Amino acid sequence: MDLGISGRTALVTGASRGIGLAIARTLAAEGVRVVGAARTVTSDLKEVAAAAVSVDLSTRDGARSVVDHALAAVGGIDFLVNNVGAGDPDGLSLGGFLDTDDEQWQRLFDLNLFSAVRTTRAALPSILERRGAIVNISSVNARMPTGSPVGYAEAKAALSLFGKRLSEELAPRGVRVNTVSPGVVASPLWTDPEGFGGKVAAASGVGHGDLLAGLPGRIGIASGRLTEPAEVADLVAFLLSDRAGNIHGADHVIDGGTLKTA
Repeated sequence: MDLGISGRTALVTGASRGIGLAIARTLAAEGVRVVGAARTVTSDLKEVAAAAVSVDLSTRDGARSVVDHALAAVGGIDFLVNNVGAGDPDGLSLGGFLDTDDEQWQRLFDLNLFSAVRTTRAALPSILERRGAIVNISSVNARMPTGSPVGYAEAKAALSLFGKRLSEELAPRGVRVNTVSPGVVASPLWTDPEGFGGKVAAASGVGHGDLLAGLPGRIGIASGRLTEPAEVADLVAFLLSDRAGNIHGADHVIDGGTLKTA
């Protein structure tokens, strides 16, 4: 299927690895000039991006500066993918509400919600001019908060509603806004023993490999496997394209059947 997005431009946040890198690769393969933003720019990102920007998107200045870099690098922004999220696993408590301090709440909301709010605000004039599209990467945890660090699911729930608000305002002006909500994805967040998955394994008293092998059964993934980053990227690319021309304000779940309710 020809998505018809060749020659367009995109800003993808959190693009150095995992879902973000897969999105950058998929869009670049479709002929999109991608500006990839991440705290740490990897060689993998440099290979696929027209420009790569090192930035802390949890800050106001970071969001403004990354858009300035993107505009300078590719001349304008057609597509924005607000993918950055999760957080540094070393700084997250896996305890309950009473074990979680204000700092964790603030960090998770800054990275998972306010990064999207601020980056969208800065990029929107160009996106409106080009009648482009926005995709926010949320999570199934927005609907089922158990099993995630306190504050993460709440921030993702707010992000999902933010996308709906944006869509209501921007659809009449020719800009489409949609949300993609993955379940557990086989990205470094889970597959890296030093990442969040390794921290969950240690807290559960099991080996990291055993955790990953048992995860589909443990959380009820109907397909019996984790979602691949490239599968999320394919969905994002479709939603950005004119093939999805009348899809507005929707939350698209890609979780292998983890969620059991509509």
